[in-house]
Amino acid sequence: MKYLSSNKNPEIKRLRLLSQKSRERKKHSLFVIEGLRELEKALVGGYSIQSLFIEEEHKYAFESIIQKLINSEQFLVSSAVFEQISFRSGSEKIMAIAQTKTHSLESLKPKKNALLLVIEAPEKPGNIGALYRTAAAAQFDGIIIANPKTDFYNPNSIRSSLGCVFLLPTAIAKSDEVITYLNNNEFLIATAAIHSEAIPYTQFEYKTPCALVMGTESTGLDNNWLEASHQHLIIPMSKDVDSLNLSVSAGILMYQARAKKIEQQKH
Repeated sequence: MKYLSSNKNPEIKRLRLLSQKSRERKKHSLFVIEGLRELEKALVGGYSIQSLFIEEEHKYAFESIIQKLINSEQFLVSSAVFEQISFRSGSEKIMAIAQTKTHSLESLKPKKNALLLVIEAPEKPGNIGALYRTAAAAQFDGIIIANPKTDFYNPNSIRSSLGCVFLLPTAIAKSDEVITYLNNNEFLIATAAIHSEAIPYTQFEYKTPCALVMGTESTGLDNNWLEASHQHLIIPMSKDVDSLNLSVSAGILMYQARAKKIEQQKH
């Protein structure tokens, strides 16, 4: 295991660039993972790990993962340098560089009774991470990101999801491509939208395969989604509150969809 003690080392420079620059991640099809929990989820999700970086005083705490990644490049990093490259204030003592996936619609192979979450134009990495964490907890079968506004492999998305971004099959495409895909696969499209024909989310059956579509907090969904929708859904709330956080709204709808799916499977 090579020892790195200078922040000018090429491997350290590369790791920092991949952490900080979306264009570097896209250019090299690589991204950074920080934290043992996140790294283990990436392995479960079938991600290929290129390089492993461990803070020098914690080598023996990671013997198990070191053995799992025996074919990856492995580096022991001085405490001073590791503190500089860590974007989590040094709370985690392990980092890795991994290869990205393509996330095409064609690679998404949903079950006949699948529940998918579709997020249109998400901008905040923290929101994306929270959505993945909830979708994984609610046992959704996958997520489609339509018209993305931020890099899927942003470190903040990975961190806020606690690594759940690695666990769910994900496709990324333009909205019109996603709509065509859902229709071709006979998905029931349910949109969260304030609309004259919207019904309370508790009154919908969520018959599978079902795609639950969420827009941004500020502008909602584009017209093409409103036109493609089979049913608009609303979450009733106090007259003193005009909106809910995106991840909270999605969580309410996802757990309702999951409950309905379980109910349908019993009959």
